[in-house]
Amino acid sequence: MVGELRYREFRVPLGPGLHAYPDELIRQRVGHDGHPEYQIRWLILRRGDEGEGGSSQVDCKAEHILLWMSNDEIYANCHKMLGEDGQVIGPSQEITGEAGALDKSVLGEMETDVKSLIQRALRQLEECVGTIPPAPLLHTVHVLSAYASIEPLTGVFKDPRVLDLLMHMLSSPDYQIRWSAGRMIQALASHDAGTRTQILLSLSQQEAIEKHLDFDSRCALLALFAQATLSEHPMSFEGIQLPQVPGRLLFSLVKRYLHVTSLLDQLNDSAAEPGAQNNSGPEELSGERDRLELEFSMAMGTLISELVQAMRWDWALNRQRPLARSSCSIFQPQLAEAGPGLPPTRAQPSIRRSRRFRPRSEFASGNTYALYVRETLQAGMRVRMLDDYEEVSAGDEGEFRQSNNGVPPVQVLWESTGRTYWVHWHMLEILGFEEDIEDVVEANEYQGAVVSGALGVALPSWRWKPMTELYAVPYVLPEDEDAEESEHLTQAEWWELLYFIKKLDGPDHQEVLQILQENLDGEILDDEILAELAVPMELAQDLLLALPQRLDDSALRDLLNCRVYRKYGPEALAGHPAYPTLLEAQAQPQESAGKEPPAQYPDTPLWRLLEDCGPPGRTFLDLERALSSEGPQETEIKPFLLQLQRQPQPFLILMQSLATPAANKPLHLTVLRILMQLVDFPEALLLPWHEAMDACMACLRSPDTDREVLQELIFFLHRLASVSRDYAVVLNQLGARDAISKALEKHLGKLELAQELRDMVFKCEKHAHLYRKLTTNILGGCIQMVLGQIEDHRRTHRPINIPFFDVFLRYLCQGSSVEVKEDKCWEKVEVSSNPHRASKLTDRNPKTYWESSGSAGSHYITLHMHQGILIRQLTLLVAGEDSSYMPARVVVFGGDSTNSLNTELNSVNVMPSASRVILLENLTRFWPIIQIRIKRCQQGGIDTRIRGLEVLGPKPTFWPVFREQLCRHTRLFYMVRAQAWSQDIAEDRRSLLHLSSRLNGALRQEQNFADRFLPDDEAAQALGKTCWEALVSPLVQNITSPDEDGISPLGWLLDQYLECREAAHNPQSRAAAFSSRVRRLTHLLVHVEPCEAPLPTAAAPRTKSRNRSHDWSSLATRGLPSSIVRNLTRCWQAVVEEQVNNFLTSHWRDDDFVPRYCEHFHNLQKSSSELFGPRAAFLLALQNGCAGGLLKLPFLKAAHVSEQFARHIDQRIQGSRIGGARGMEMLAQLQRCLETVLIFSGLEIATTFEHYYQHYMADRLLGVGSSWLEGAVLEQIGPCFPNRLPQQMLQSLSTSEELQRQFHVYQLQRLDQELLKLEDTEKKIQGGHETSDKKHKGEKAEEAEGAAVTNVVVEEEEEEENEDLYYEGAMPEVSVLVLSPRCWPIASICHTLNPRTCLPSYLRGTLNRYSNFYSKSQSYPALERGPKRRLQWTWLGRAELQFGDQTLHVSTVQMWLLLYLNDLQAVSVESLLALSGLSPDMLNQAITPLTSLRGPLDLREEKDVPGGVLKIRDASEEPRPRRGNVWLIPPQVYLKAEDEEGRNLEKRRNLLNCLIVRILKAHGDEGLHIDQLVCRVLDAWQKGPCPPRGLVSSLGRGSACNSTDVLSCILHLLGKGTVRRHDDQPQMLSYAVPMTVMEPHTESLNPGSSGPNPPLTFHTLQIRSRGVPYASCTGTQSFSTFR
Repeated sequence: MVGELRYREFRVPLGPGLHAYPDELIRQRVGHDGHPEYQIRWLILRRGDEGEGGSSQVDCKAEHILLWMSNDEIYANCHKMLGEDGQVIGPSQEITGEAGALDKSVLGEMETDVKSLIQRALRQLEECVGTIPPAPLLHTVHVLSAYASIEPLTGVFKDPRVLDLLMHMLSSPDYQIRWSAGRMIQALASHDAGTRTQILLSLSQQEAIEKHLDFDSRCALLALFAQATLSEHPMSFEGIQLPQVPGRLLFSLVKRYLHVTSLLDQLNDSAAEPGAQNNSGPEELSGERDRLELEFSMAMGTLISELVQAMRWDWALNRQRPLARSSCSIFQPQLAEAGPGLPPTRAQPSIRRSRRFRPRSEFASGNTYALYVRETLQAGMRVRMLDDYEEVSAGDEGEFRQSNNGVPPVQVLWESTGRTYWVHWHMLEILGFEEDIEDVVEANEYQGAVVSGALGVALPSWRWKPMTELYAVPYVLPEDEDAEESEHLTQAEWWELLYFIKKLDGPDHQEVLQILQENLDGEILDDEILAELAVPMELAQDLLLALPQRLDDSALRDLLNCRVYRKYGPEALAGHPAYPTLLEAQAQPQESAGKEPPAQYPDTPLWRLLEDCGPPGRTFLDLERALSSEGPQETEIKPFLLQLQRQPQPFLILMQSLATPAANKPLHLTVLRILMQLVDFPEALLLPWHEAMDACMACLRSPDTDREVLQELIFFLHRLASVSRDYAVVLNQLGARDAISKALEKHLGKLELAQELRDMVFKCEKHAHLYRKLTTNILGGCIQMVLGQIEDHRRTHRPINIPFFDVFLRYLCQGSSVEVKEDKCWEKVEVSSNPHRASKLTDRNPKTYWESSGSAGSHYITLHMHQGILIRQLTLLVAGEDSSYMPARVVVFGGDSTNSLNTELNSVNVMPSASRVILLENLTRFWPIIQIRIKRCQQGGIDTRIRGLEVLGPKPTFWPVFREQLCRHTRLFYMVRAQAWSQDIAEDRRSLLHLSSRLNGALRQEQNFADRFLPDDEAAQALGKTCWEALVSPLVQNITSPDEDGISPLGWLLDQYLECREAAHNPQSRAAAFSSRVRRLTHLLVHVEPCEAPLPTAAAPRTKSRNRSHDWSSLATRGLPSSIVRNLTRCWQAVVEEQVNNFLTSHWRDDDFVPRYCEHFHNLQKSSSELFGPRAAFLLALQNGCAGGLLKLPFLKAAHVSEQFARHIDQRIQGSRIGGARGMEMLAQLQRCLETVLIFSGLEIATTFEHYYQHYMADRLLGVGSSWLEGAVLEQIGPCFPNRLPQQMLQSLSTSEELQRQFHVYQLQRLDQELLKLEDTEKKIQGGHETSDKKHKGEKAEEAEGAAVTNVVVEEEEEEENEDLYYEGAMPEVSVLVLSPRCWPIASICHTLNPRTCLPSYLRGTLNRYSNFYSKSQSYPALERGPKRRLQWTWLGRAELQFGDQTLHVSTVQMWLLLYLNDLQAVSVESLLALSGLSPDMLNQAITPLTSLRGPLDLREEKDVPGGVLKIRDASEEPRPRRGNVWLIPPQVYLKAEDEEGRNLEKRRNLLNCLIVRILKAHGDEGLHIDQLVCRVLDAWQKGPCPPRGLVSSLGRGSACNSTDVLSCILHLLGKGTVRRHDDQPQMLSYAVPMTVMEPHTESLNPGSSGPNPPLTFHTLQIRSRGVPYASCTGTQSFSTFR
């Protein structure tokens, strides 16, 4: 059947290629909040299943999910399901053709006929005598079946007499009558599933129906049930080995299942609209609903109990004890090295713990634990301290001595102190006596008690937040427990206990009720009062002591396995294991293992088998004695059988003994004799024969089974299958047909009744298929009901009160323990030759073998594997006795078909002594075909012999199936809810403030559910991950997506947070409450570590109105946690960008712009830390946001900002030289500024910043000298200099210092040479020095430093002046700085110095010697390839002059001026200008400090002398300046970005942009490699023809261009969208085609013009948003390029 997919445009992704579509309304009810809720069926379809080519036809049997939804959720997710009145549209009720063809009169006549036919059939059935039914009865039933097939007459057949008729017919011994009843039921059930379910439920609720139904009648009803549930819960358990459940137990499960579904329907119907079906008052409706809830919980508990037993999950009770899951966040991945909530630590040493006594973490409160310790602790027991208390530390161990009524009451001898010390009860953990203590490496229960106790915190580990990782643990905290409630059982615990009370019958039930009444003041207890009781813990413990003696074996097993018994049971309180074996719980054996058997029991194999079973074992021995007696009476046997029904453990042990080795032949024969006798008793058929049928099959398949034992086994199985055909079905499911065939083949057909048994088993093939289908349907239906209860728990926030709910989930999450072996793994086995002997490979007989026939190396065995089976182990059985037939080399291949066996999986060399050869282990991929090739045999043999083949598959578990269903339901529920919440936020952004509490409630509920019901971390993590991805990821995506105004809800909220941040300092203000909510929300959203995922596309703007057609297809399903962080960082980046942009727009001209910007950036950093914690992703988003704000500035504004930062850094570096508190303050300001400047790295603004920083750094280095701070600053902000010019400047200084040291050595060498030559004329040399000393007049210039700049000049001008000899200390110390104009900003024309005219002779000699030294250093052969460099002296540099008691720190110009005044009393400024050749500005800049109050000169104006006259200030006119250092170096001259130089930089940038675009346009879509583009741009810049020579020359100093400038412009164009990268080759760039618009105005490119340029041709490029994640589509930016 197919149906129409009505709402295909509304889909919710549930996984890769899997989507859910809303289909139709099922029912309606009133929710817990009083608002209507609607149950919607969602179809689950894979990609392609929803129809091809736009088809809307889907299979009506497709998998679906029933989901209760509110009106808002329906509107937000599938609004087309709402009608014009806002109500949900229900399914259309189509009138069938038959109903339209019948009028009321005809229909009434038919109803009368049906009633009369029912009465006649009942009368004829009562009158039926004999085995052959009369013909009239069959005719009447045939007519009734025809009427039943008419749908309008279905209501008449709901008459109770119809059920009586069907019951009589189904219980009739005649087959034809039973067959006619089946036809009538099929006719009634053919109309719809509701009618079918109602009929089945009505029949199943009839008393003692199982006694009246034979095998065929029961199978008919089971087939109807299978047909009814097939489409309801289409769940597959492929690959999972389901147990064999007999029909009797299946029918009981069907009855329980139908009863539970009926109660669930009644519960949903009782919550319908008030007044729709009844007129009862609210109190009556509430009482009725409470009664139904209790009845449903009890019925669901019974169903789970029987299902657990049918699936044999309770067998694991004796094998392993379920461990409690550690309390940790389910929304974070667990670290292998660290406990939950704790930082990673080294491996833990072994911990001593008790085998018997309970730790503190298992108790609900400290008082309960203290009472337990006080009642349990005995003198001499070992104890451990859990908390630090005065002199005793947590973890110390000691021996308990005594206790009294004092405070503290407990005296312990502590090993750590060697003496006794008194502590409190609750501080101790009981280890017990030495035999009770064991060493363990790790224990889950100690993580909450011992570890937290050692830390001094007695809280669950995931409550604790380490200060080093404040946001590394979940922000969700559990609700605090009510102290009063903790002293009573919860409603779920009480209902679980009440379940066992209701299981009691007669006197036992009254006795337990009497215990309740005595403890509850004699109150009369009815069902309504029982359901609402508040039971104290002490009363629960009394009940748990009384219940075990009154329950049967099945109920006792459930009691021992339930949570309330593990928590409050006597074994748990006494410190014994809460999971004893069943027989230990019921019996107390009186004899030890080595004791001789009692006199009444002989020492037989049977007694030895049952000796450890206690009283039940002795009961079975008595039964065996009674069966062995002559003519056993049924009255004697029946009590023993009833006892075995209650305690079947000995019976199961007896049957399982058949699987023991064949050497136990006497035991096997005895067991089979007893079983053969038991089959004849009707009460024995109620024993769990099916649970031990595996042992019978093992005995039947074993090649070592004795023939006599085998014959007796076949007699027994034939008798059992004859008495109850259910067990023939079980044998069919176990593969008995093939086993019997092999046994007949082995014994040549000489086994009596073997063929009859094989035929009987073969005839049950159809029934076996029905049983498997029924088992699947019941299990799937129960899983769906469990998932429905989980959904109700999520929606209503009410606790789940169903008994054994956690037990069912535990088994679903842990799975089955049956391994897939041999024929369960493969479909068929093929061999290369002798296929008739291929069965010997799998007969489990090592004495048989398959022998090949063919040439050497051509032998193979091919396995065709079952779908999805991963081989865990593949083993080849061989024998050394085969000699040359034994394989020597085996190669295993895998492939998808026999024609594609190309992948070699393994190759093995077989040793001659081997017997088992492991070929494959733990494969991680499924291979449909596995082929084993025998390449070589031992001793060069040709043919081979293989003794056997063993294949082990993985352990099939229910967890993958249940995980898929749980995750699907969870994902659909939370995605629907996320869209509804997102709709509320889209309508009103203020509702975003409530999102934190909503999310907290949802996540806390999932956390509590996982802690209460899920058994292990894997299941809990799967639930937490799904919940987080389905709820938080869509919410984050929606609240971070911008609307039509370009603002996202979360962005608006963060903007509000930043605006009210200052006002939030007052904790009483509304701003503080608002900020707290915002922080709680952001903390909650970012506490899960992200995973890697592909980058998403930019979010499209959405409208502000309600989203009436939402499509979830845009939501990525992979890497969702990473998308959460990515969306949040994107939103935070947009907020920061807007904040920075607004600040720059408002304050970029302020004088204190840089300090205010640093403060603003610091506030944003603090806000980021407050909102998102110390996460690198958000810090990077903060930097990117600041960078985005800077990129929005026009070029001149950006240049001004960069100049301000360079100026601020220069001022702070110079200010730090002051020292003291002021200097430290300057350093702090500098550090804050450097953190802000780091954002320039990689931006276009870095080029202009480097330009200004280079100028200021050069003036600073040459004016005041270098310091350690220069290198430290460059090390921190080095990435901000794309050309690395400042770093090259420092490198140039270090190179100059090295040259200075070499010059010093050079002078010493020259001095030594001169001394050798003038050894005979020493007096003459001394006379020459005395003459030179007399030339100094007035103040002496003792030390001077000069600077020189290398200029690449080929011509060389030699100085024709005699050099003075160098004497150490005789001349002023002169240091020459050789600076390269490639990295130093020096204008050589304006700063050229002529030493001959401007410097005194004693300084000129040093410069001449240095010039000669530098010229000779350029004459090395390695340097002759290029042009030689010569020195060009400049006025740059600094000097120190001694003036009286003062040391004057001056520039080189000031030094020359002062030394010039040594010989003159006064000098005019005009003569100085003429002598030096300096510009008036530069000279006035040097004169101003010298003529200040601290300076030594005085400037006087005279009429005839322009500029005035300089002379040394007279000491008599003014007081003598104080001693010490006087800094007279001219102050730093700062540039202005708005001046000519800034405009030249902008023009250069525009011209480079023009060249880049022009070149890329010429290369079209193919583009250019970025390196080629840079080379072409530089070549065009140097050679032309574009840009015009005039424009380049007009740039002046800005005309220089290098690769870094080009790369900066490329980066700018990429950000604007004008240039794009190729997706497959990011290094390839091409031009993004723009739109052409008119440019309204252009800035002047001519530095000399005052207005706009003359009309030129410009090309305006529209900036696209390609590659710009946050570009708004509503606004575009443009820039002009020259054509």
